[in-house]
Amino acid sequence: MAEIYKIVEIVGTSPISFAEAVKAAVIEAAKTIRHMAWFEVVEERGSIADGAVLEFQVTVKVGFKLER
Repeated sequence: MAEIYKIVEIVGTSPISFAEAVKAAVIEAAKTIRHMAWFEVVEERGSIADGAVLEFQVTVKVGFKLER
């Protein structure tokens, strides 16, 4: 039988880096989503305060297998 997957889009943030923002998003998603299989970073952005990077933000698509 074919596997069926669903995709959700979430936003992760970190004061350290884009990579840490991705990790934070996946860790938080894992608390409520089972059977996660992959992620795709679709957008990177951040915020600036007083001429310095304040926060890194990433929009991430997470794919997970639907239960039957």
